[in-house]
Amino acid sequence: MKANRFKDVRAAGQVPVGHMLSEFSSRGVARMLDVAGVDFVLIDSEHGAYTPAEVADLVAWFAATPIAPFVRIPQPDYHFIARTLDAGALGIMVPNVPNAATALAIVRAAKYAPVGTRGVFLGGANTEYRNVVPAEFVKAANDTTTVICMIESGEGVANVEEIAATPGVDVLWVGHFDLTVSLGIPAQFDNPIFLDALRAVIAAANKHNVGIGMQPANLSQAKEWLAMGVNILSYSGDIAVYTAALTAGVASFRDLSR
Repeated sequence: MKANRFKDVRAAGQVPVGHMLSEFSSRGVARMLDVAGVDFVLIDSEHGAYTPAEVADLVAWFAATPIAPFVRIPQPDYHFIARTLDAGALGIMVPNVPNAATALAIVRAAKYAPVGTRGVFLGGANTEYRNVVPAEFVKAANDTTTVICMIESGEGVANVEEIAATPGVDVLWVGHFDLTVSLGIPAQFDNPIFLDALRAVIAAANKHNVGIGMQPANLSQAKEWLAMGVNILSYSGDIAVYTAALTAGVASFRDLSR
């Protein structure tokens, strides 16, 4: 099966840099992200309007690049997890994981026996439509699949030690907007309450040797969070990048015409 570039970059002691898609679903977007040098992509089917078929199309197009395709699913339900991985995704991001029981259920749905209970489907997109040796594929899939648990609530922070300790969890991802809303301090990223929560998540991730990811809004925020211990970054989302670039470009053209 396809190598997981995200895991390879992590294993080399480097910071993987990704990008989130929640609007664009054209066939060329995978190549554009490849040209940009992205390590992984987060295809957002929680907030984005992607259908399962569109997610499958995007994953297929990313299969032609070295980029690791991950999908943020809407809920931690088995059918979202298994269907997404059967479409060929190399990992799942699950929103608002509140406790270790939920984290364990996610891992079990994402992994084949003996680690989990994922149903075996061979010969489709997840095996690149090739015949495989089942025992070899099952082991490779369990080793390669990335499980990302989002910490987005006060409850998640309170239980982060147990979530991070759950075997099979690869990354804790701080959903910083949702977390501040949950803590009663919407978008106050300099508030000590938020910073203490972030430190707690980072400490738990470090203790249990799992990654800690975030999507900063700007370079200054990225520097701050890296200095605190974040070691996985997503560079913005398609809507924000396109809107900002188009707004600046249009404004510059208007300035020329005045």
